[in-house]
Formats: sequence, C-alpha cells, structure tokens
Amino acid sequence: MCMGVHHVSWQSTASGLEDEYIHAAALSWLVDDDDAIEIERMNSYHGSALHIVTAELKRRGQATKSLSRLGVDVLNKLKSELSTRMDDDNVLHIRLDLIELIAGRLVLTVPGNRPTVKGRAKLEVYPGQDVFTVANETLDKAINDVLN
Repeated sequence: MCMGVHHVSWQSTASGLEDEYIHAAALSWLVDDDDAIEIERMNSYHGSALHIVTAELKRRGQATKSLSRLGVDVLNKLKSELSTRMDDDNVLHIRLDLIELIAGRLVLTVPGNRPTVKGRAKLEVYPGQDVFTVANETLDKAINDVLN
C-alpha cells in the first residue's frame, strides 16, 4: 500500500546578478504550481544581494503527484540510490542541476561547481513500516504516473 509524500520542497539560490524569476519559472514548472513559489530577497554576509527561491507543496496528493514531474530516468536513479538519499527523518534528498533544469532537462547531480536545486520529499512512513519499502513504492507509483 503506497502512502505517498507528506510534503515536497525545492530551493535554489540566485545571486543579485542573476534573474531570480528564471529560477522561479524553473521551480514552478517542476512543481506545476505558480502559487507554490516564494522569493526571499536578502543580503549575503558580505552585503551582496541574494535571492532564495523556494517551491513548497504541502498537500499530500499534490506533493505525491509532483514526483512524477521528475521523469522515469530520474525516478529510477533515485530508486537505485535510496540508501544514500534517505535520512533518519524519512526525507528523500534530491539535487538537480539548475542549468539543466532551466533548459528543460532533469539531471540528478551532487554539490559541486554547478548551481543546483535542492529538493526534499518527506515520506509518509508509519510505525512498523520499512522506510525503503515505502520509498520504493512511492517512486514506483510516480513512475507509473509518468507512463500512464
């Protein structure tokens, strides 16, 4: 029985030299909801402008469905890397290449030289359930949603 996702959040950081609305458009496409986007404008420690762009889906159904936006290839890769992507709070950590996302391509990545979008999907896991079983079922459902 697939329980799904409590909530999903995505975050990217734009410097004051970047167009934060391009980040917002990419995250909006990712979650399929313009209203889920927030832009927080601030200054860095050294005083330069900084924009934190977030997208958060708090409704379970919408959050679960949004995983299918990642596509079959990314979802299958997440399944194969679950042991390194799940934390003790039942959160699946996802990092996408921001430049690829802006270009309309979904590419999993790791922190490094290229800008990224950090995603967190909090899974619904209840006592007696195995987190990896729930994660696999949730990702399988997302894959099925892509294919159907």
